[in-house]
Order: sequence, then structure tokens, then C-alpha cells
Amino acid sequence: MTEKSKTIAYHTLGCKLNFAETSTIARNLEKEGFNKVKFDEAADIYLINTCSVTENADKETRTIVKRALRNSPAAKIVVTGCYAQLKPEEIASIEGVDLVVGTNDKFNLSKYFSQLPEEKVHGEKAIFFSCDISEVNFFKSSYSLGERTRAFLKVQDGCDYSCTYCTIPLARGKSRSDSIANVVKQAEELAQSGIKEIVLTGVNIGDFGIHLDNQQGSNGDTVTPQRNENFFELIQALDKVTGIERFRISSIEPNLLKDEMIDFVAGSKKFMPHFHIPLQSGADEILKGMKRRYLRDTYISRVKKIKSVMPHACIGVDVIVGFPGETDELFKETVDFISSLDVSYLHVFTYSERANTEAASMTEKIPMRIRQERNKILRQLSEKKRNHFYAEHIGETRNVLFMMNEEDGMLEGFSDNYLKVKAPFDSAFTNRVVPVTLVSCEDDYVDGVIADFKLQIAD
Repeated sequence: MTEKSKTIAYHTLGCKLNFAETSTIARNLEKEGFNKVKFDEAADIYLINTCSVTENADKETRTIVKRALRNSPAAKIVVTGCYAQLKPEEIASIEGVDLVVGTNDKFNLSKYFSQLPEEKVHGEKAIFFSCDISEVNFFKSSYSLGERTRAFLKVQDGCDYSCTYCTIPLARGKSRSDSIANVVKQAEELAQSGIKEIVLTGVNIGDFGIHLDNQQGSNGDTVTPQRNENFFELIQALDKVTGIERFRISSIEPNLLKDEMIDFVAGSKKFMPHFHIPLQSGADEILKGMKRRYLRDTYISRVKKIKSVMPHACIGVDVIVGFPGETDELFKETVDFISSLDVSYLHVFTYSERANTEAASMTEKIPMRIRQERNKILRQLSEKKRNHFYAEHIGETRNVLFMMNEEDGMLEGFSDNYLKVKAPFDSAFTNRVVPVTLVSCEDDYVDGVIADFKLQIAD
């Protein structure tokens, strides 16, 4: 497959970071002559950018492959991303997959396209290219563009933490970052493209500032990575970018979210009062088993600090249920702890054993039925938290950035503190920050979907 003007469709699984990278891959391939089409249309190539945080993400990859082949049975199926790095041979054996490319080469896919046969041969194992993750010592800038009013901007990748349940260091490598100068440059490019809001994303963005490029000394010894910049300096620099009206900080570890950052956001007109802070468990015993770098007291202090300077702030929480050793008493400790916190919503994950992680060999495994029951309990708690947070703001006027697209005659957008808002469609308000009076909310929470406000545009 060497000729250009091939059509290619993309599907992204997982996090905001994956979306930023898929968008960048698509732009690069477009420059090389590949024409992007929608995933549900016929295409010559389908590229699937995978996630492998949970077992369900692995299974979903197989479903997406089948869906692509239904659209175009003769198409070439290319798989990249975290799952491709962790289990290249497993993916290569999936019926219909033609090419698997790991972390080191996902931004250089076209050179591998040339190795694909002209005609699809069913029943043959796919070609795969993987690498030792320790060899990945570069940072590739990425951002999403063209599909949203807001953009996801990658500022950091990889992780040096050793949480016992997590495969991300195995899939993405060591912590490494862009430079502040280049992040600012990209933010300026996004502003010129009409983007109004940027979400800063990465694997562990609070660890921003480490550079791994060319980490070899003159004698061949590995040079210790240097941290010459930090996340606080980054957000201070971005706050000065002209043309971007809003920045959001995606998930940040509680031990890396410092008072100075919280105070800065509180005083900034551009950084939104919205934090997503992983908790994972409300029981110190479980946090220690997970090898998290904080205990409950640190988490309490972060929530209290945020609410002391921004009472209206939205705080999201990641939590894992069913970790080995999570007894009924320890799970109740988590439920009671989260219930006591002034937080706004939860992202609930059911623990699943991941190969090559420390937790996979732990005893005291929790039956899947109980894990699923606990997931349901915390999702119900999330609904109550969200209901309460929404109800607190009824009658207020808040600034809402409306998206470009129309949904059933309605505009949809987010307030500064991440309330999802709908209003009757008016093209004058698209891609604009508009003051909105919040009138009422509906108890329509399904699987974590935020309930809609009925509202009137404020004068």
C-alpha cells in the first residue's frame, strides 16, 4: 500500500490523552495524502487507538475491529496505543487485524503502511512492531483540533509511579514532558484556530517538567533526567496566552496539587474552578496496598483548600472498587469517606487484574459479583453528589461556553465550574462564552451522564 489518497478512519478508546494523540496522527497522515473519513463509512484503512486501563477496554477493541470490517470487509485494520504496546501478539491474533504498532512508532505509522499487502488476506496473523518500553525516551507534542470547541493539549506523558494495579508505566514509559515554551506555542496555534478552551492532559500532569530526550552522557552512561520546569510555572505561563478564554486542568494527583496552584486558579480569569483528583480508595489500608503516594488526610486537605477559596468549584473523584483485600468494612470506610467530602461527582472503576502488575498476584481477591455491586453503590453515591452540586447553583448566573454543534434543536455547553448546560439553539451563541441564568435541573442521571439545565439567557 504505497499510493496516496487512501481513505482512513479513526476510532479512539480511553482518555483525553489518546484523543489528543489520535488527532495529531490524523493531521500528520493527512499531510502525507491520506483522506480522513468517518468511522462508520467505508475506508481503506481503519486505525484504532487503544486503551488498556481495564479489561473492558481490551474487549472493546475486538468489538471495534468487527465493526470496522462490517463497514468495509476488505479494509486494512491497524491497531496502536496502550493495548498494542502491552499485548501486541494478542492483538495480532485478532481476526481481521493487519498491523499492530507499539508506543515507539505510533506517530510514524505511514512507514508501516507500505508493508501491508495490497489485498487483505483473511486468517493470517497480523504484522506487529513493538519495543521495549524503556527505549521510549522522547516526548511527542499532540493536541486535538477540528472536532470540538475545546481542545485537549498533551503536556506530559508516562509515569514514574509504581501503583500496584496500573499498567500505564508499562504502556507509556517514564514520565517526560514538553517544554513550557512549546506548550505556549501550541496554545497560541489553537487560539488562532478558533479554540476557546484548552484542557491540559497527560498521564501524570502534576509531574510536568522532566525531559528525557538524548539522555546519554559522552561516556555512554545514562544521564539522570533533570527537572528544569514545573507544572505551576506552566499554568502561570499559559494564563498569559491571548485568545484562549479558558483552561482546565485534567486529572492531577492530590500529592502534586499544591496550595500555590489552587490559589492561582482561584485568582485566575482563565483557569476554571474545576479539579479532577484521583482518590482510588477512602481506606488508608487499601491506599497503602495500592502504593499510592498519599493517605486520606492529604486528600481531605486538598478538598478543604479548594472549597475554602472557591466554594463553587467542581471536584471530580476517581475511585476503584474491589481491589484485593477490600473487605466489607474497608469498602464501607470508602463510602463513608466520600460521603463526607464536598465533592461533585465520581468516576468509578471496577478493579480488574492486569498482567505484569503487582496487584495481579495478590491474594484476598474480591469476587466479581461483589466488585460489580460495589460499583453500583458508588455510582448511586455519585448521582447524589452530582444532584446536590447542581442544586446548589440553581438561580445563579454562570458563564457557559457553548459548543459548535446542535443537538435536537438545543445548544450544549459547560459552565466555568463544569455544569453541563442546554439552551434553545441560536447560532449567535455557538463557540462563545455566554452568561446564563440557571433555572432548573432534571433528575436525569444515567451512567454518570450529567443532567441538563433548562435555562434562560441572562441579560
